[in-house]
Amino acid sequence: MLRFKIPNMACGGCAKGVTATVREVDPNAVVQVDLEQREVAVETKAADADTLDRALRDAGWKSERLAA
Repeated sequence: MLRFKIPNMACGGCAKGVTATVREVDPNAVVQVDLEQREVAVETKAADADTLDRALRDAGWKSERLAA
């Protein structure tokens, strides 16, 4: 499970955008969003943390990888 802090994810629309970004990298990823903590947990077999972090940042999300 990969975890990311997304400080600029503040609403349900943001959560959908983050989820869509992750699924562009891995359409089969399981994404869990915690809006209160502004964190995303991703279960994926097709992408590594660096790839997801880069995709999130490229999409405009201020991504910070958290310890698993």
